[in-house]
Amino acid sequence: MVIIKLCVIAAITAVCALVLKSHKSELVPLCLAAGGILMVLTAFDYVAESVQLLKEFSQSSGISSSAMRAIFKIIGIGYIVELTAASVKDLGFESVADKLIMCGRIVIFLVSVPILRSLYDVIISLIGLV
Repeated sequence: MVIIKLCVIAAITAVCALVLKSHKSELVPLCLAAGGILMVLTAFDYVAESVQLLKEFSQSSGISSSAMRAIFKIIGIGYIVELTAASVKDLGFESVADKLIMCGRIVIFLVSVPILRSLYDVIISLIGLV
């Protein structure tokens, strides 16, 4: 049901932008930004439910909460950077979007270092068992 809402919002945004393009082209970026914000806000309701399920899963499986937090941060950073880069590209600034994506990858790597450390500790403990 959520995907249908998102598709309807996207279609209405595209039609509005198309109509505005022929009459008031300076309002097209504002229309696209408003549609994008509306889609993100609509999707956040669904995301909140999924996050709760993943928290329950992590508690029952014994995965450390710090690792799950890092994974959520990585996913969030990826989505935010992708959304922002696509919006910047729509405005015609592709070089800025490319730099944003590169910086986002660097931040994702830095956030993932604790997960790599945990993986290293697990491997060392497994080697110690042999």
